[in-house]
This record gives sequence, structure tokens and C-alpha cells, in this order.
Amino acid sequence: MFRKILIANRGEIACRIIRTARRMGVRTVAVCSAADEAALHVAMADESVLIGPPPARESYLSIPRILHAARSAGAEAIHPGYGFLSENAEFAEACAAAGIVFIGPPAAAIRAMGSKAAAKALMEQAGVPVVPGYHGAAQDVALLRAEAARIGYPVLIKATAGGGGKGMRVVPDEAAFAEALALAQGEARAAFGDDRVLLERYLSRPRHIEVQVFADAHGNVVSLFERDCSIQRRHQKVVEEAPAPGMSAERRRAMGEAACAAARAVGYVGAGTVEFIAEGDAFYFMEMNTRLQVEHPVTEAITGLDLVAWQLQVATGETLPLPQDALRIDGHAIEMRVYAEDPSRDFAPSIGTLHHLRAPQETAGVRVDSGVRQGDAISVHYDPMIAKLIVHAADRPAAVRRLAQALAEYEIAGVATNLPLLRAIAAHPAFAAGALDTGFIPRHAEMLLAPPPPPSRAVLAAAVQRRLLDLRQATAADAADPWSPWALATAWRLNGDGWQDFEVTAGEATLRLRAHLRADGSFRLDLPDGAAEVRASAATDGMLALRIDDAGVRLRAVARGDDVAVFRDGVAHMLRFVDPLAPKQSEDARGGRVLAPMPGRVLEVMVTQGDRVERGAVLLVLEAMKVQMRLTAPAAGLVDAVRCRAGDLVEDGTELVSLAPAGEAAS
Repeated sequence: MFRKILIANRGEIACRIIRTARRMGVRTVAVCSAADEAALHVAMADESVLIGPPPARESYLSIPRILHAARSAGAEAIHPGYGFLSENAEFAEACAAAGIVFIGPPAAAIRAMGSKAAAKALMEQAGVPVVPGYHGAAQDVALLRAEAARIGYPVLIKATAGGGGKGMRVVPDEAAFAEALALAQGEARAAFGDDRVLLERYLSRPRHIEVQVFADAHGNVVSLFERDCSIQRRHQKVVEEAPAPGMSAERRRAMGEAACAAARAVGYVGAGTVEFIAEGDAFYFMEMNTRLQVEHPVTEAITGLDLVAWQLQVATGETLPLPQDALRIDGHAIEMRVYAEDPSRDFAPSIGTLHHLRAPQETAGVRVDSGVRQGDAISVHYDPMIAKLIVHAADRPAAVRRLAQALAEYEIAGVATNLPLLRAIAAHPAFAAGALDTGFIPRHAEMLLAPPPPPSRAVLAAAVQRRLLDLRQATAADAADPWSPWALATAWRLNGDGWQDFEVTAGEATLRLRAHLRADGSFRLDLPDGAAEVRASAATDGMLALRIDDAGVRLRAVARGDDVAVFRDGVAHMLRFVDPLAPKQSEDARGGRVLAPMPGRVLEVMVTQGDRVERGAVLLVLEAMKVQMRLTAPAAGLVDAVRCRAGDLVEDGTELVSLAPAGEAAS
């Protein structure tokens, strides 16, 4: 076994690898960019090496810097994790040339599967079924358009290099083809340095099923069964589970054999995933990911195996620990990816500081893989995944119940997250029934992406209680007269009852509340729907125990400045207390302004000053966190000013385009 390995990655996967390496007595070396010097994976590793500035191309994607770090630390092997250089054949070759073991497949296997088009041709030769489409080398627009017409709409455009949903677009008809192709090529070029694409028939209600394979250098290949990864957004997985619901033993065997055949066809060694798309009785090869997958924990849960340990053993030349006939499925596991993103804004990534982070307690059947802690920042430079929540139970219904309970314990404040979406998925009848396909989220969008309900009386009472506590703590007492009431930042009155007025915003709504305070700390709260008597006490676990009239409820209220996040069963209600002395912003101050939702680079500007645009018209394309976003007109009008050019780097909140109501002259 290796004495020391370097992990050429960051975040939760680096932390995951470190845990197994420590258990096996293997020392670990973390690499980090300047943005990650205080990151969790750096703190967990035995050693760390700073390899460059925050942009990934200058740090985590720099082969010379990573090899120098490995040599200087005396690492015998490099584990690439997933993403970054994990599927880079040149990196695997460079490791071999440097005398360092690459904990992954041979460079030839990576190269064979690295191009989706070449991989599909190879799979056809190996007898593995593939989706009808165009996988050729010619890339001119006219030919691609003609091939799309031959295949028949809707078609799927996919980057031939890389994965993770980058460079992928569904095209409903010929009219949308040119724009979708340009976006897919641009995204692929930015993510992988390669803008070549392939075309496939787009199946209307497919399931995305993948098979975990493992191979050693002695010719042994096994299938560790399948995972269903059908629930996706932006063609990226959100929910994964194993085994796939409704999978028959015959289908499992057929897909496992096809996956093993794919691995054998390229001389595979190590952990890999063969991805299939299935509809009806047919299944087709999509691609092979030549690395460990984000969703590998669900396979570990149902097999009782440690796949990272298997990777280390195979990389040292050992045979696979178990043959195919010794592998069994035990129970059911589900994984949900917790992202810093806003589903209500087309899943735009969210950046900021995790001011409050409380994950479910890890117990038998509940696992949380994360690379961040409370106080860490979600950076614009890297993937916005916060954690993976994994549950395991004796069967799928029990796993779904355990998942719902764990989600009710998850609390995050400081960035927008997809937790409301995950809870809605877990509670949806179609999910409980196992009725899964890649259109699950858009099909059920009305329920899954519904706006949050207005804050309840209990939530408002908790927020006011938190605010009152903060006001008391902020009191600046006179040292000469510490008991003077004139220094109190509360509602103290010389005669009569005291009260405190609050103006609170919750989403688009503004509420006006009045708290009538009493000496014992209780208060009467005047709410829009009537008054409530409120008593509060702190519970031993940090929760706030409220009694509102005769009803008792437990919540948690976390404050930061004027913002208060109230959690009830994990659901976050975000409220802001308006400073009455702050200058008021006019109601239409933002109405005609299109702002950058996050730091990024302007790729293309579609309008000029004086253009007339309709609501929803695309104004420009912004690239941020490796995702291309189309910013659209919030209302019909005239382009009053364009304040950016293609290639500009812009900060969060930068005004990019301003609009005037239709009929007004541009200025």
C-alpha cells in the first residue's frame, strides 16, 4: 500500500478520500489555490501545498504545478477525485512519466472514452447499443443542422468532451437550433477547451441509469450494480439512488454485462461508470465516466464497500477484493446534492458566506459528505455544491421517510440553496411511487418550484423575539450609571406600556408589526391577522421554544445584521428588518435595470441602444461558474443604455443594460 498520496482536487471529494486514506494508514497531501488555503480539505490533510491563484486553470488544472507539489511532498501516487483533471489523459501520462502512480484508469482508456463521439463508435463495435444520432468529426453549422433534421426534432446537442451537463442543450425545433448550438459550443469551449459537439435523438421520457464498474490490471471486471440518476436540472444530477426503482433482475444483468463489455473494450482499470439512457424496454449507451462519481456513496451503502479503498488497492496492483458472484444488494440508498443555487432563478449559482450551517446528525442510515463548514465561503471560482446527503434503509419507502426526516434537520443561511426543491421532491407522490425520468422537475415544476408561503405567525414571532434579544445586547450602558433606562435600546416608557414597531420584508411583501413588551420578557405581538401573546425560552439544543397564545412550537432564529433566518423543520424563512432611518429606495429604482446576478464574464451582447425589446428577450449572455446564462428583459421597452461589452469581467450587481418604458426616447 502507498505510504503517501496527493489528492489533486478540493471540497467534499478531497475530504472523502482523506477519510479512507487515514483509515488505511496512508498519509495525504492536499493541494489548494489561494482561495482555499483555509478550506476544510486542507485542514483535514496531513500536509498541504499552495499551487496557485484562485482561477482553476492556474491551480487545480495546472499539471506542472500539481506534479511539482507531488514531487516536493514525496507522494507516491495522485488521486484525481472527480472533475478537474480526473479524466485528462495527458495528466495520467504525465504522472506515469514522472514515476508517480495515477489512481485511475490507463491514459489510453481515458482517451478512448474521453470523446463521446469516438466512444459511441467503439461501443457499436463492441455490441453495446447506442442512441441514434450524429457522432462525426465535421462540425460546420450547415452539416449539423442537416443531421439534426435527419435525426428528427427534438434533438440533444452534447459536447464531445467532458460531462456534468456542460455544453448540452435540448433543441425543440429547427428555429432554435443555431442559438442552442452556439450556446453549447461556447459552454463546451469554456469548460473543456474543446467546442466539438455530437447530436442525439432526444428521448421524451427517458430514465438515466448508470452502472458502477470496477476492473483490475489482471483482467477482472465486475459490476457493482446500477444507480438511477434521472432527476436532473440543467442536465446535471440532483437525486441519485441505488438500486434503480423497478429494475428487474433480467434488466440488471443485461445492463451490467453491457457495462462490463464497455470496460473490457478499452482495457479499463479502476473505478468507472457506464451511463445509459433507458426508455421502455430499450437502453442505450451514453458515455463512460472514467473516474469515481459524485454519487458513489449510494453504491457503497447498498454493497457495504468502500470504493476509494478499492481504488487504492487496485492502483497498487492488487486484484479486485471480491468477484461478481460475491456481490450483493442490501436495502436501498438515496443521495441528494445540496447546492448553493436559486431554483427560482433558473438554478443560478449563489455565492456568499455560509453564516449558518447545521447538517443532519450522522447516524446509522444517514451520511453527509461535505467540504465546507459554517463560516466558509461559496466562491465564484468553483462548483457550488455544498454537500451530499445520503440515506440508507431496508427498502425504498423506508429510505424516502428517512430522507424527509434528514432534510427537515438541514439548515443553511447566507446563500440561496436548493433545499426547498429537495424537500418538495422528497414529499412528491410521484417520487414516492418511483415514477422517475429526466423530465421529473419540469413536469412537476408547479409544485416543486412553487414560491414559498408567507411567513406564519410563529415565524414572525420568532423573528421579533430574535430582534428584541439583539437590541438588548446592543444596549450601550453608561458606565457611571449602568441601570439608567435612558441608555436602553428597547421600548421602555416612563408611563404606560412600552411598544416597539418593526417593519419587516419577507420576499416581495412588507409587514408592519408592533410588540408590546412586558417586564418578564413576554410580549403581545400585533400581526396583520390579529394580536398574539408570545412567550419564549431558549431550549438546551439552541432552539427557541415559543408559546403563541396556547400553542407551543420550536424554531431556530439566526440573525446577521438586519437579516433574520427562521428555521422550522429545516425550512428557512428569510426576513429583513428595515432600518427606519435608512434612506428609502424608490420603488422603480431597479425596475428598468438588468444587473449581473454574480461575478462573471460577458460573452455576447445582443442589443444596442435604442432597440425595442419584448419581455423575455435575450439581452446578453453571461458566463459564471462555468455556466452560460441568458439575461432577459424584465419587461417590454426600449434599450436606454448598454453598459458592457463582450469580454468584460463584471462584479455581482453591476448594471449591464438599462431599459426605458416603450415610447420614451433613449438617452
